[in-house]
Order: sequence, then structure tokens, then C-alpha cells
Amino acid sequence: MKLKTIINYLLVAFIAIQLVSCDNKETLDSPFGATPTERLNAQQTELNDLLESSEFGWKAVYFTDTTQLGGFTHVFKFKDGVVDMASDYDDDTSIYSSEYSIELGSTVSLLFSTKNRIHLLSDSDNYPTSALRGKGYKGDFQFLYYGQEDGQIIFRTNRSFEELRFVKATAADWTDLAKGRAMIPNVIGATTRPLFRLLETNDGSKISQFDFNFTTASRYAVANSIESGSSFSYNMGIAYTPTGIIVSPAVKIGSQSLSEFTYEESTGSFNATGTGGVTATIRYSNKPLVITDDYLALLDGNPSTAFGYITRFLSAAPTNSDVTKNLLAEINANLPAGIAIDRVQLQFNTAFGSYIVYTFTGGKGSEFHNLQVIEDPVNKTIIFQDLGWDSGSTPAVLAKIDAELLNPKGLYVKRENFTFGGPPNKIYTFTSASSNFRITTYAFQ
Repeated sequence: MKLKTIINYLLVAFIAIQLVSCDNKETLDSPFGATPTERLNAQQTELNDLLESSEFGWKAVYFTDTTQLGGFTHVFKFKDGVVDMASDYDDDTSIYSSEYSIELGSTVSLLFSTKNRIHLLSDSDNYPTSALRGKGYKGDFQFLYYGQEDGQIIFRTNRSFEELRFVKATAADWTDLAKGRAMIPNVIGATTRPLFRLLETNDGSKISQFDFNFTTASRYAVANSIESGSSFSYNMGIAYTPTGIIVSPAVKIGSQSLSEFTYEESTGSFNATGTGGVTATIRYSNKPLVITDDYLALLDGNPSTAFGYITRFLSAAPTNSDVTKNLLAEINANLPAGIAIDRVQLQFNTAFGSYIVYTFTGGKGSEFHNLQVIEDPVNKTIIFQDLGWDSGSTPAVLAKIDAELLNPKGLYVKRENFTFGGPPNKIYTFTSASSNFRITTYAFQ
């Protein structure tokens, strides 16, 4: 009995020690001298104090992705669970108030708990493509707190775990939102600017070039290398600033990353400068960056071919330049009521030679302009020389667009890598070598 009693006492003592150990395990094991719960509570207080500490609030340039929206600037002022917020999402840069909270979970997070401007980046109703409406943008309105660095608050997005930094705002940041939106026309480019753009990087010893295309409907761009044998490309989100743009991801040149580009009004360029001669420039080009031999099939002696702009299918093609769209609209404005331009069709090497035929809806007869096709092998263009109209003279309503097609500097011909509209035909563009005229056609071969 005595031995059994001793064993029971030892067992009770062991259990008691384990219970005490468990009660204090979180504290004893923690290198911070606090339990995980205590640390989360401390972080919650720390984040709340940080958010309320900046006199003019905080600014964040939030890139949701590089294929839908790009980057949007938001300015926030936090106080007692209420946030004043403004953004450059659209022309409404006014300040709106809503609620926020600092949530405790596996980590501390900032939650914009009632609807405000930042929710536009995740609102399914805003999706631009009706077929995808309901799936929503890829933006977030909850951000995981990861501390502070150099006076900035570091977050990660809840959905994609991308880093997002809040920097202390200035009084000017609240009014600069509208100024940033004033940069949009410069990013899109005036109709007087050349049609072609390139991204050119220079590491001090080597220049690399990329065919650069802004997407005007959204804030992103695509840059494809034009170097022989290279398939490297960038997908970039674009954010506007009063002086230029910010791109994400940054352009990497050697060990340097350039993300802030300044607008140069005289040339329309956007320039970024690093150290040691490292630069990146988005600039215009007066000719295509890659000039093809696609025009060769159109020369005399080849099989018969045809290329047609068809209004009902190709009027919205993105490769039609503004100059072309304006000329077509002007034709329709000067035609009698009920009549409109239907086709601009280029015929090559037919039994009747080569010619342009303009057709119309509404009963108006077609107009034929006969051509001699000449090659410029140096510039890789084709030049149309006048061989007369079947009607005897140039119809006044077609004079301007016909002059673009018969430009003495010629036309670049390019087979594009996309289809458009109803027919599955290959797309070819004809681009003036001396103006901003570019028309999109289907190939009939």
C-alpha cells in the first residue's frame, strides 16, 4: 500500500507540473516574451496607431494586375474606424467616407468594411466584358499587415498576396489625383503623333527595343522584343501621375529597376533614368518597328489576291487609325441620306489589272480606281500609281481617303496575328509611310 501511495503522489505531481508547463508554454517558448495572441493584439494597436499618425493620411498606388486594370492611386485618412478616401479610378476624385476595421485572424489585416472607392477594383458589375460579368476584377479590399519600413506601411493583398505599400501622403496628393488623370490623353497619344511606339532600354553599352502598345480601355501595356531571335515580352500595369506614369512590374535593366517615367511634352516620350547611363524611354517611331515582306505577294506577276475593309465587320478593329475612322465618317457625312460606305477593297493581278473598288449600301453604284503597283524595295512599301477612274474622274466624296491610299511614299503591308469580327479571314493592315493612315482588311485568297 505504501508503494502504491508513493506512485500515486508522483503521478499527481507530474500531471501538475505538466499543467503549469502548458499554461506558461506560449510565454516560455516565445522569443518575444509574449503569446501569439498578445503579439497580434500589439500589432493591431500598432497598425491602428500608424494609420492615424499621418497628418495628411496615406497614399497607395495599387496595381491589381497587368491584364485587366493596371494601377490606381488611392489616398486615405484614417480616424476612429472611419476612413476618408479618394481615388483616380474615374473622373470623380471626390473624397468619400466609409468604415474600416483592423481584423485579427492568423495575422492582422486592414479591412475596408463598407463600400468605398477601392471596392470598384473588385466589383463584378464593373467588368468591361459582358460575357465575363459577375466574375469581377482582381482587386482587393482587405490587406494583410506585414510591418513598416522607411516610414512606409507594408501590406500584402489578401487574394494574390502581392506587396502593397502605403506611403505618407501630402496635402498635394489629394488634389494630384485629378492632375494624374489629365495625363491619360498623353498616354493614349494624340492623333497627330505617329502610329508606332517603342520601349527602348539602354544599359550604357547596349540598346534593346520593344514594340510597345498601350491599351486605351485599361491601364496596361504590352511590349514585345523586336530583336532577332528574341521572344521576350513585358505585360505592364500603368498608373498615372501628374508628371508621367508608373509601370509595374518595373523595367529591369541589369541590376536596376526603373518604374517611374516622366512625360516629355515636346516629343510625347516617357523617360526613366537610373544610374551609370541606364535609361528607359517609351517613344514614337515614324515607321513600323518590324517591316515585313508581306507586300511582295501583291506585286505584278503574282496570283490574283484581294483585301477588303468591310464596314459591318471591321469598323471597330483596333488597328484602324483615328485618321482612317475620321475619313470614313466624313465620307458617310457627305453622302445622300440612306447611302453609306460599305467596302474599300484592294484587288491585285485580276484579269482587269489591279484596282481599288469602293462599294456602298443604299443603292449607290461602285467606284473603280485603276492602279499600277510599284515596289519600293528599300523601304519595303508598295506605291499605287493612278491609271484613271472608270467614272472618268475622282469622286469628290472619296478624294481624301483615295489620296491616302495613293500616297507617293507608299504603304506598309502587314499580316496581323489576330482575327476580328465575324469572318475567320486573315487580317492585313495597310499603313501610310508618311501619315497616320492605317486601314484594316480581310484577306480574300
